[in-house]
Amino acid sequence: MIQFANDTTKQQVWDMWKTVFGDPDDYMEIYFRHKYRNDQTLLYMEGNKAVASLQMLPYQFTFCGTEIPVIYLSGVCTLPEYRGKGYSRQLLMKSFDIAASRDIPLILLVPQEEWLLKFYDKQGFIQTFDPGTEALPSLNDLLQRHSENLYTAYREFDSLFRYKDMTVQKSFDDFRAMVEEAALFGFPPKKNLMGMARVIDLQRLLSLFADQYPQTSFSVSVQDELLKINSSSFTINRGKVERNGPPAETLFHFNIRKLTQLLFGYYTSGSEEPLRTVFPEKGPSMGFMLE
Repeated sequence: MIQFANDTTKQQVWDMWKTVFGDPDDYMEIYFRHKYRNDQTLLYMEGNKAVASLQMLPYQFTFCGTEIPVIYLSGVCTLPEYRGKGYSRQLLMKSFDIAASRDIPLILLVPQEEWLLKFYDKQGFIQTFDPGTEALPSLNDLLQRHSENLYTAYREFDSLFRYKDMTVQKSFDDFRAMVEEAALFGFPPKKNLMGMARVIDLQRLLSLFADQYPQTSFSVSVQDELLKINSSSFTINRGKVERNGPPAETLFHFNIRKLTQLLFGYYTSGSEEPLRTVFPEKGPSMGFMLE
């Protein structure tokens, strides 16, 4: 049975995290104090025991020049003795339903191990973020420049990312958590993370894309095996999107994963025409996620 966490089950979530990930208690204290919320945590229960869980953390994401709410999945795990029963997959599917009910069009995550790429691919996720090769701005340097005022340090940090497209944005509360976590480990250099995306509301994202590129005209037929609402034909023309509208001269056929990468501008410059013209290349980035 799937349910939201509550005050009674919170300790079980902590214990499960400790068992599966083995993080130190001082890091977990920071994470649970800043990020954990009962109404953002899904549990798979066997009787009164939580055996699998995930957390749906809210962030803002700049998509095609517009900030939208997204869910960042964190702490997806199953106790070792309960694996192989499909519990994590059921939790993921439930998180899709919750995202849709909360008008959240996109879910992001960072797979902790390479083999998980195939698992998440089967749930409609696809890689849209590359691991960074260069260090991100130093939080320690930032704090030294603004030693008297944490908020001014945040303002400078925010100015580095707020106007970048396809980028996870951070609130002041996010920043405080990042600083505590970085200080705990001695401010190690940080890089962007390899991450994946899952489209929940395709029509909304296509509308944002059309709004950013009003000169673009094409039709696309989309297949999404898990979220049937996304399986449809869409026509983008003059900044508008029409479901099952008259087809444009340019017609594409994609599954949801391929279209996700195209909308993100993920290595599209290497595509054949007209793809590289219709879907301009961008540099999606995701970092400072309390990894």
